[in-house]
Amino acid sequence: MIDKNAVKKLVEEWLEGKDYFLVDIEISPDDRIVVEIDHADGVWIEDCAELSRYIEDRLSRDEEDYELEVGSAGLGQPFKVAQQYINFTGKEVEVLDADGKKYKGVLKSVSGNDFTVSVSEKVKKEGAKRPVVEDVDHTFQMDKVKYTKYLISFK
Repeated sequence: MIDKNAVKKLVEEWLEGKDYFLVDIEISPDDRIVVEIDHADGVWIEDCAELSRYIEDRLSRDEEDYELEVGSAGLGQPFKVAQQYINFTGKEVEVLDADGKKYKGVLKSVSGNDFTVSVSEKVKKEGAKRPVVEDVDHTFQMDKVKYTKYLISFK
């Protein structure tokens, strides 16, 4: 089986000096390698092809046959690395917390492992007859939520 750390090292070599970042590497038992990269402004197919060639030039199919797929982290897919949270600050996201509750709102800030989402909620004010809608900040930890993903809007 192909060594994940060897592939990761090759990807990191190619990424050096570029604005891209590694999102994930998966290697199946039958040596199907899937590399996901991302960039704040999106991923160009030419760069995926270049990274694919870079990896293929350095891995020997004679030693072990493999299938290689290089692509971008899918839009609307759950975030896997902190840089994705940073890139989507100010955008609408959906968070599924550890208790199974969903929050939809604007990703307001990211600090270390924590991120804050501003959610429009009905809040009952003391002395008021009816609840009013206002933005409420919820802070989560990246490693404690089931997922966070960008909400694509076609408005």
